[in-house]
Amino acid sequence: MPPDESLVEIDGPWTHRAVHAGGTRFHVVEAGEGPLVLLLHGFPQFWWTWRAQLRSLPAAGYRAVAADLRGYGGSDKPPRGYDLPTLAADATGLIRALGETGAIVVGHDWGGLLAWTMAVLDPKCVHRLVTVSAPHPLRLRQALLAGPFGRLRARTLGFQLPLLPERRLTRDGAAMVGRLLDQWSGPGWPDRETARVYREAFMIPAVAHSALEYHRWLGRSQLRPDGARYARAMRTEVEAPTLQLHGALDRCVPPRVAQGSSRYVSAPYRWRLLEGAGHFPHEEVPDVFDTELIGWLSDPEPDR
Repeated sequence: MPPDESLVEIDGPWTHRAVHAGGTRFHVVEAGEGPLVLLLHGFPQFWWTWRAQLRSLPAAGYRAVAADLRGYGGSDKPPRGYDLPTLAADATGLIRALGETGAIVVGHDWGGLLAWTMAVLDPKCVHRLVTVSAPHPLRLRQALLAGPFGRLRARTLGFQLPLLPERRLTRDGAAMVGRLLDQWSGPGWPDRETARVYREAFMIPAVAHSALEYHRWLGRSQLRPDGARYARAMRTEVEAPTLQLHGALDRCVPPRVAQGSSRYVSAPYRWRLLEGAGHFPHEEVPDVFDTELIGWLSDPEPDR
């Protein structure tokens, strides 16, 4: 029997609940009181990637909410809607459904791409922007189309095939998910138990297909009118103070793909390269990550 959605309801000093936004049901995990910090995960993970921050942010006086994105974990898995404008609308709808007009938005990997998108398409919703292991979408587009980053391009192209990538990702108890976590991280992470949690969550029916639909949209839209419209819209500069965090050892998205994203930010901007960490710095070096994040959030005038 494949696992069901209940396995993502992992116990901890937080509350699980369902929130409806734009006709879609999202599973969210909430802790603390204060200014809202919305935490958006990436591939191939789910809300649990933010378990350290669901402790550190409330301790620092924030209301932390980690969501399962569309198609992941305990959230709805509709057949479509995996383009960045729709995903960004999901997240801004979530902020409003949580009773706020705006939030600090922290996004990792795909969550970072949609956080960049939120800051452009609905700027009043993003009070501050933190992107983790996520270049500005136009920097990523440049790397995919013209950059020397063959592995990044090959993976995006490989995920375009129908059915086969889903089978590869879920074969042998989603062993490939464990391999990707290991390949993209720095030494010593993940341990066996952490990999098991992510592998099991990826085996929930429809998660693998939904996760791959993100990549399929990204690849196919480069050659379609909707992709051109999105790229034009993303030329608008981000007006929210922005912190960009990246692991120095990231082999999924090399740091030099992300560097240069500042050209799309008109607000105060800070870049931090985290030594010893790969693609998942908030899990690999959580103390270092949280020091950078909370220090920046508590600075009333973050540097340019």
